[in-house]
Amino acid sequence: MARQLRAEQTRTTIITAAADLFDRHGYESTSLSDIVEHAQVTKGALYFHFAAKEDLAHAIMELQSQASRRVACEIDDRGYSSLESLMRLTFGITRLSVEGPVARAGLRLATGGVAVRPPLRHPFTEWLELISRGLAGAVREADVHPDVDVDAVAHSLVCSFVGTRVVTRTHEPPTRLPRRMAEMWYVLIRGLVPVPRRPRYLSLATRLEREVMAVCVV
Repeated sequence: MARQLRAEQTRTTIITAAADLFDRHGYESTSLSDIVEHAQVTKGALYFHFAAKEDLAHAIMELQSQASRRVACEIDDRGYSSLESLMRLTFGITRLSVEGPVARAGLRLATGGVAVRPPLRHPFTEWLELISRGLAGAVREADVHPDVDVDAVAHSLVCSFVGTRVVTRTHEPPTRLPRRMAEMWYVLIRGLVPVPRRPRYLSLATRLEREVMAVCVV
């Protein structure tokens, strides 16, 4: 049991180190030797868990996918409106990116040409489905204009969400992400939400930003 626990701890250490390097330097610019040095493990320990760098990348993307699905499930169980659930989902994934390198690296790997192996689905495909479902629900609940093209808006929202994170990664620290996410929603709400309902969701965007920042600071 102790040996198994040590093996799991070593595997986690390797994944975290690889995610940090992939996030900061990119997949192609990071070697297995770099990961060994950063994780402070032996090459034998790394190869015991991962036969190739691609296996490490896939493990990171799988962890990111699992974390995103957990966030979505937790939100679904709380009975929020569809639009609030959608906003909370984007801030929940943002929180994951601020808290640790795995979620950040998962995004960089997904946008950097690293193949996603079945049965794992590409994160953008998952996000498109979740956002499309949330927007369709928001239309039914009259929180979004009834004449919107749900598929087109979902695609634009995913692009805005991903683009916000990519630009922030390049130019700003991860702790700036919640502010940028709130700014994204300020723009989207003014275009999507009927005037009488806007104050509620504009206020929610501000509150969610503060909630994420409070948790991350602690």
